[in-house]
Amino acid sequence: MTLGLLIRNLVYWLAVIVLTPLCFAALFVCAWLPRRRRHIFGKSWALMLLWVLEHVVGLKFRVIGQENIPDVPSIICSKHQSGWETLALQKIFPDQIYVAKRELLWVPFFGWGLWLMNAIMINRSDRANANRRMQEQGLERKRHGFWITVFPEGTRIRPGVVGKYRPGAARMAKQLDMPLVPVAHNAGEFWPRNAFIKHPGEITLVIGQPVYPSEEMGPEALMAQVGEWIEARQREIGGVGPCAHPDEKQARIALAHSA
Repeated sequence: MTLGLLIRNLVYWLAVIVLTPLCFAALFVCAWLPRRRRHIFGKSWALMLLWVLEHVVGLKFRVIGQENIPDVPSIICSKHQSGWETLALQKIFPDQIYVAKRELLWVPFFGWGLWLMNAIMINRSDRANANRRMQEQGLERKRHGFWITVFPEGTRIRPGVVGKYRPGAARMAKQLDMPLVPVAHNAGEFWPRNAFIKHPGEITLVIGQPVYPSEEMGPEALMAQVGEWIEARQREIGGVGPCAHPDEKQARIALAHSA
């Protein structure tokens, strides 16, 4: 790690320290506003941090498949490798809320902001109650025009590792009659889990065609289809960042030599 990279990351963290309480304070003061209007504060926070990442740290991104975004509220099923996607999805997709674990409510400012921005907070150890909350609150969010973002593996997964795709998002899609939009990306190769340093480079994010629920396909099969698509794209775009999994780097090198 160079001194320049350290300084650029310190600037990013300074922006986080300054902007987070300011945006939360504005969100709290304006909590009486209609739900859609409140989202401007959380989205502004995400866009400002993305700007710092791009123009100070040098961490940029490109989007493939933006034409696949439906024109109706949908459920975003995204790979979860870092904190980057929680920011970038706010810029790429329409106004959205997250399905998040209840423990995040205890994180100062960030967790409180999730609550004020209508996130669906669930207790993952209580599956039956979690599914009920996702259905009931998901329907209410849909009526207000929100998209719903779900990380179906449940937690951040290291690059090159496949987590277990839980069927909650697919079950909600069937119950609420909403399409699933699969999203793959390699952000963890530049922003590792719980890492202080974010590395410059270009993240690739791929949006798949929406998958519509059907009577013939149960939640498990539906989620398996979405998960297979995501992991296939992960193999295509992986192995390029400084924190990539060694196996993905080797696969990328072998592919380059065979071309």
